[in-house]
Amino acid sequence: MKNVRVYSKGIRKLIGLVIIVCVVGGVLGYQSSFAKSTNNQSSEHSPNYPENENGQTYGSSSDAASPETEPELISAIGIDGTTGYVLKKDLDGEQPKSPQDAIAIQNNRSSDGRDIPLYDVEGTTVIGVFHVGGK
Repeated sequence: MKNVRVYSKGIRKLIGLVIIVCVVGGVLGYQSSFAKSTNNQSSEHSPNYPENENGQTYGSSSDAASPETEPELISAIGIDGTTGYVLKKDLDGEQPKSPQDAIAIQNNRSSDGRDIPLYDVEGTTVIGVFHVGGK
């Protein structure tokens, strides 16, 4: 009888171990497939912006999945209501290379914001002014 109890305890431990391995394996498998599907979604949903005659992409930044996927010319409305495009690099402004640069840029930034050119779709002719920041 004692051997049956020992055998029974061993079987229970083995079954418990199998259940734990299956649960852990299932969770890891789900996380892996979820991560792959999430990564695929972001690349699938990257917008395919049209290009102008100068080879610059243009369109709305609201279609972009991230700042890295924004077009070179971003649609905008100027201070006088003119519809056009701003250069992404103008809109982004000076980018810091270190925390000290970031502080210097912030300290030199006007509280009133700044004006940048508003271009036509070709990105060459200035058709207005777009105001960034400020109150």
